[in-house]
Amino acid sequence: MGRNKIATLLSAATLALGASFANAEDPLKIGFVYVGPTGDAGWTYAHDEARKHMEAQLGDKVETSYVESVAEGPDAERVIRRLAKDHGLIFTTSFGYMNPTLKVAKRFPKVKFEHATGYKQSKNMGNYFARAYQGRYLTGMVAGKMTKSNVLGYVASFPIPEVIRGINAFTKGAKEVNPNVTVKVVWASTWYDPAKEREAAETLMLQGADILTQHTDSAAVIQAAESKGKYAIGYHSDMSAYGAKAHLTAAVHNWGDLYVAKAKSVIDGSWKSEDLWPGIAEGATDLAPFNDAVPADVKALVEAKKAEIKAGKVRVFDGPVKAQDGTVKAEAGQSLSDGDLKGMNWYIDGVEGKLPQS
Repeated sequence: MGRNKIATLLSAATLALGASFANAEDPLKIGFVYVGPTGDAGWTYAHDEARKHMEAQLGDKVETSYVESVAEGPDAERVIRRLAKDHGLIFTTSFGYMNPTLKVAKRFPKVKFEHATGYKQSKNMGNYFARAYQGRYLTGMVAGKMTKSNVLGYVASFPIPEVIRGINAFTKGAKEVNPNVTVKVVWASTWYDPAKEREAAETLMLQGADILTQHTDSAAVIQAAESKGKYAIGYHSDMSAYGAKAHLTAAVHNWGDLYVAKAKSVIDGSWKSEDLWPGIAEGATDLAPFNDAVPADVKALVEAKKAEIKAGKVRVFDGPVKAQDGTVKAEAGQSLSDGDLKGMNWYIDGVEGKLPQS
C-alpha cells in the first residue's frame, strides 16, 4: 500500500470509528481501493491520477493511501475493513466492491464511504459514476464514419448494465452515421488481464473488425490494433502512447473534481450520501484528443454532437431505440430514463451475437 501526502478531507468529528487524532488540524485520511494496478493505463490509472489531483488541490488538509490489485469479493471486504479503522473517507472503485463496502460501512458508521459504479447506498455510503456512455456514443460516431469493413470490434469485461450500456451507446453512435455497420463483442471475463484482452482483440480482427474498442482496463487492445495496422478507440484514459497510429481517440473519465468536492464536504461537515452520475456537462466524461487520421468533417460532426449533449439538447438514448430482437425500447420523441439505463440488460439493434448471462 502506497502512501502520499495530499489535499483533502475531514474534521475530527467525522473520523473513522476507532481513529484518533491530536486535534482538528490533523489531515483527513482518505483511502482508495483499486481493482487493478495503478499502472494499468486505464481505469485504475485514471482514479489514481484523480487522487493525485486531489492532493495537489487540498495540500496538507488530506493524507491518502491506496491498495491496488484487490480482487472483488472477500479480499475486498478485508482490505476495506482494515482501511476503515483509521481513515475518515474511503473510495472503493469497482462494481464488485459494492456489497463488501456496504457491509463494512454498517460496522463503521462514522466513516464516509464512496463506491464507484454501483447502485446501493446507506447513511454513510454514497455511490458515483460518470456518464461514460456519452463518450462511448461519440466514439461510436468516429468508428462508424471511419470503418472500411463496416465491422467494429468490442472487447468487453462482464455483462453488467454498465458494460452493456457502453456497448449499446457505441453501437448507436456508429449506426446513426453508418446504418451498415455491425458490432461484434468478445467477452474477456476480466477487468484487467492484458493477455486475455489482446487475445480477444486479435479474435475480433480475424472476424473482420477494422476498428476496435474496449471495456477493459489495459492498453492491450490498442497495442494489438497497432501491431496489425488497424484502428482502435481507448477507454478510461488517453491511451495514444501505446499506439500512436492506431489510437483514434478515447472516452475518458475525469474524477479529480469529484474527489476534491467529496473530500471538502467531509472536512466541512456537509457530506451526505448521494447517487451521483455526472457526464459531459460536468466535465466528468470527455474525449481524448483526436488522431490526425480522423478527417476534419468527422471531428466537426462529433464536436457538434458533443456540444448538443453538453447543452442538454440531445440525450444518447433518444428514440427511436430498438433492441436486437426488434423490441422498441423508445419511440421517436421519447428517451430511455436513467432507471432504464442503469438496469440495461439487452443488446441494441446492430450488435451481433447473444448476450451472455451475468
